Amino acid sequence: MSVSLPGKIALVTGANGGLGAEVTRALLAAGATVVGLSKSIQQSDFDHASFSALAADISTADAARHAVDVIIQRFGRLDILAYLVGGFAGGKTVAETDTATFQQMFDLNVNSAFYILRAVIPHMRRAQGGRIIAIGSRAAEDPGPGVGAYSASKAALVSLLRTVGLENKDVGITANVLLPGTMDTPANRKAMPNEDFSKWVQPASVASLITWLAGEAGKDVTGASIPVYGRGL
Repeated sequence: MSVSLPGKIALVTGANGGLGAEVTRALLAAGATVVGLSKSIQQSDFDHASFSALAADISTADAARHAVDVIIQRFGRLDILAYLVGGFAGGKTVAETDTATFQQMFDLNVNSAFYILRAVIPHMRRAQGGRIIAIGSRAAEDPGPGVGAYSASKAALVSLLRTVGLENKDVGITANVLLPGTMDTPANRKAMPNEDFSKWVQPASVASLITWLAGEAGKDVTGASIPVYGRGL
């Protein structure tokens, strides 16, 4: 079933990444106006009249609030947030993990989400509705050895998004988090060249799910953590 999002304003964080580009194109194809946010994004990254590039960093509360203010000032509303940024560090046991790495995982995977959520939610509440979708990880619910800091940060992200769903269902805001396995992106292929790529999750599949959740049919799904494991079950 095709999704139609004409008139909707969407913010995609990490819009020029391996997954972000697919999500941006999917939302544009559905008729949404998309603001693509990234530190290095350019208007020329997407050749579409309904795309706007916003070069910004959301690693601090002030920066996240300013980015959302720019969007509200230009478009007057924000209907969809696709939060796709994050980072990975692994290879050491919990006992071997240094404090800086542990904190980095929470800065990248939880704190930035908290900052952008805190900036976005008041506007969605005033509009009496909105869609929030974040990318977590299979590791949030299925952790493995050597990725303790990463898994813990993604588990915290899941809890944060589920809480947002509960706190805002009264005004029709939905908040969900997807838990993909390894995604078939150029960066992952480069990092793991000997893996079986055929078992990896396709970014286009994740983008389709995000677009569906952002549409009318997704209005009854909130507070969910949705596994997207591909053939890697």
